Amino acid sequence: MSTKNIMIVGVGGQGTLLASKLLGDVLLRQGYDVKVSEVHGMSQRGGSVVTYVRYGEKVYSPVIDRGEADVILSFEKLEAARWLSWLKPEGLMITNTQEMEPMPVITGAAAYPENLVEKMRAAGARVMAKDFLAIAMEAGSPRTVNVALIGCLSTSFAEIPEEDWLAAIDRIVPEKFRDLNKKAFALGRQAGQKEDR
Repeated sequence: MSTKNIMIVGVGGQGTLLASKLLGDVLLRQGYDVKVSEVHGMSQRGGSVVTYVRYGEKVYSPVIDRGEADVILSFEKLEAARWLSWLKPEGLMITNTQEMEPMPVITGAAAYPENLVEKMRAAGARVMAKDFLAIAMEAGSPRTVNVALIGCLSTSFAEIPEEDWLAAIDRIVPEKFRDLNKKAFALGRQAGQKEDR
């Protein structure tokens, strides 16, 4: 099979690294060669963070170039718009509709752009936009946004059974947070299954 490319984009402190670990773990156990690389961004809260996940029969480089991403999983709308040009023409953008104001907006030097989802769709992108923060709150904690997003993404992998994803949560998430994260995963997966593709 050809190499597939997934980008996970967000803001420091949103849990993008855990999301990429879960995804990488599941794909490895399906027998794929997997490369996960956090190449951009700052780990401190508020900085833009990007993780590349590439998988296939044999993956030689961890880096995804502009126009190569099959899926972009975005934790925040402005990050989705920022990385849109990395998406393939037929690719899928899954984005949280949450808005986290970057420093120029906080300081008043800029305004948060309006109608970002509509603008991305007008540019020709397939965009699945949902309030994953509300889904995480329904699961019991705003900190589970990352796993709710992974739940939604899991519906793009028809060949991978749900129990494989849940097993990855068992392996990677500390025991006391597992049930919470499994609930967020289930709700995110439901949201993805309802979406018209």
